[in-house]
Amino acid sequence: MDTQLEALSRRLGEHLLARGWRLASAESCTGGWIAEVVTATAGSSNWFDCGFVTYSNDAKCALLGVSPITLARHGAVSEATTAEMVTGTLRRAEAELALSVSGVAGPGGGSPEKPVGTVCFGWIRRGETAQTATCHFDGDRESVRRQAVVFALTELIRRYA
Repeated sequence: MDTQLEALSRRLGEHLLARGWRLASAESCTGGWIAEVVTATAGSSNWFDCGFVTYSNDAKCALLGVSPITLARHGAVSEATTAEMVTGTLRRAEAELALSVSGVAGPGGGSPEKPVGTVCFGWIRRGETAQTATCHFDGDRESVRRQAVVFALTELIRRYA
């Protein structure tokens, strides 16, 4: 694991441990990379609860409770969908915080409205309302996915540390 991701995970773990919180994740375009980053950190079993990789729309609905209507109206890559993903994650986990990510990593799959590099995120703390954001990252598939992991973890720290 690269040093930036390792440092982010360690920092996140320190913040979560200090508060007695655990994290759960729901990932689409990052394919479990966030869960990989945090579980590569020794001691993360004390602050990481679980991760869902819901790549297909069917999995988003079945495992996280995302509404088919939301998917039909907004698409998988939308703040509406990541809000439902993160809310569903927290409902199914024992964690206090959750994050979600869904995007177009490329090289194909983009559209004029959602070009390659468009990634949507969701974060939530138990008892609060989901927060969302959309970013547009440049680069190849791996670069877009890595930037999404960095952004998701950095924002989690910024919003809840």
